[in-house]
Amino acid sequence: EVRIEVRAAGVNFRDVMIALGHVPDPEALIALGVAPMPVMFGIEAAGIVTEVGAEVSDLAPGDRVMGIARDAFAPLVVGERAMLHRLPEDWSFEQGAAMPSAFLTALHGLAYLANLEAGEKVLIHAGAGAVGMAAIGIAHQRGAEVFATASPSKWDALRELGVAEDHIASSRDTEFEEKFLAVTEGKGVDVVLNALTGEFVDASLAVLGGEGRFLEIGKTDIRDRAELAATHPGVTYIPFDLSEAGPERVNEMLRELTDLFERGELRHSPIRSWDMRQAPEAFRHLREGRNGGKVVLSAPRALDPERTVLITGATGGLGQLVARHLAETHRAGRLLLASRSGEEAEGAEELKEELEALGAETRIAACDVSDRGQVEQLLAGIDPEHPLGAVIHCAAVLDDATVQGASPEQVKRVFAPKAGGARHLHELTAGAELTHFVCFSGVAGLLGAPGQGAYAAANRYLDALAQTRAAEGLPATSIAWGLWQRETAMTGGMGRADMARMSRGGIAPLSDERGLALFDRALSSAEPLGAALALDRAGLRAKAKAGALHPLLAGIAPQGKTAASGGQGALGRRLREAPPEARARL
Repeated sequence: EVRIEVRAAGVNFRDVMIALGHVPDPEALIALGVAPMPVMFGIEAAGIVTEVGAEVSDLAPGDRVMGIARDAFAPLVVGERAMLHRLPEDWSFEQGAAMPSAFLTALHGLAYLANLEAGEKVLIHAGAGAVGMAAIGIAHQRGAEVFATASPSKWDALRELGVAEDHIASSRDTEFEEKFLAVTEGKGVDVVLNALTGEFVDASLAVLGGEGRFLEIGKTDIRDRAELAATHPGVTYIPFDLSEAGPERVNEMLRELTDLFERGELRHSPIRSWDMRQAPEAFRHLREGRNGGKVVLSAPRALDPERTVLITGATGGLGQLVARHLAETHRAGRLLLASRSGEEAEGAEELKEELEALGAETRIAACDVSDRGQVEQLLAGIDPEHPLGAVIHCAAVLDDATVQGASPEQVKRVFAPKAGGARHLHELTAGAELTHFVCFSGVAGLLGAPGQGAYAAANRYLDALAQTRAAEGLPATSIAWGLWQRETAMTGGMGRADMARMSRGGIAPLSDERGLALFDRALSSAEPLGAALALDRAGLRAKAKAGALHPLLAGIAPQGKTAASGGQGALGRRLREAPPEARARL
């Protein structure tokens, strides 16, 4: 046995069926001569070995593995050695969790049970799903001619997998029977990989040739073999489940599949990743058939005190505040503080002494994060004994101007450290196993701010980057900060008049204590984007009554009208009054 710290777990449609209580009756399956599948909630995972049994000699704590493991939606799981394989160095944990069930099922069915050979024709239903995409790749690798069905909205995915246009049909109706029989001049196909039910099964059987093999993986419409043999003589009916393959066969297939990937003969299916705390959303997405490829849950992780935390803009007001908080509250053991001034920044030496007194080994480095070369050099200088574990990107520069009045130089000056720096950090840490990637955005990107057009847009870049990283299964948090009481880059150098205007708009200044509490909330949240604000209720009510409240704040102060639904010149009113043909342009 091998104990694994789970970093990612694959989600299968069977998991959704179990969650909904739609598990096939074991006695009914046995009566049909079919082995009932074990009820395991989550069957595939990728992660780090933490412990091995006495009989395991080829794996050790710290090794990266992937494979089949029971009840994989957990922080720790125990798997059987034969059902696991080393995770290739250039694979992410999400790729490792997405591969086993789908590709093992497809390989076991097509290669071992159906013995699919070069030149044969195979019909793969639900071809844009995880097993379908894996099966298409394996069928092509074996030299077979592939026919596939999917909902029309997913046909582009089938085309990208190399399925010919006249070999594609809808999985929403049975017209594929007539279409594919016509394409094959009435001969039909040699193998069907089926996950459909009812009339779709009948149509699929009609597409099979006289000596065809019908692989059934759905197990929600199992046919009586004797009756089927009478109505479709010559057809081999094979309902199967991966669990029937056994540990040794699974081990052989894992090795075979990994070799095929490394030789470039197979490629990974698209992956949509959710934080494990967002499992209901992931299950709903899969249940509603909106997935193309594989759905994966990634496991949240705390800061690792043995790894380095990089803070950019670290000698500024917020950077210093966060550095102290990480050392004192989150027990960060190693801090790399980067800013343009580095050790020459005011108070840098005192900050380093304070952090080290709190137990955090600290290094302050001069680095302009808008310069990719400098970022590369900064990351290369991290001690390999304590590799990068988290990024907190606070760097920012302000140069106020309206959208119409901003010069290209002003836009570049604002975008370079905030958006450009975030992009450099995103790309250059692609191979690092980060627990957190936090961007300090600003509420100006969500609500707008007079005279801060470029700053607002740069913040939205950070928000979008975080959402993109999250969809790829990478750690990501963008915090859209509101106003702080302390003078920081996030406040934009606002004077008292600006502060008063913001309060009248419903946003009050954040104290250090409240801001750090919101920072902790963001770190522990599964959401890639959150707005961290202190609200002025009186200001909200006044704005709402005047019909000038921003729509995003309307739910907080629902009385009165929002700026989008009322007020002179509001977009909502202009859209309502515009003729229909002009609304899209407006």
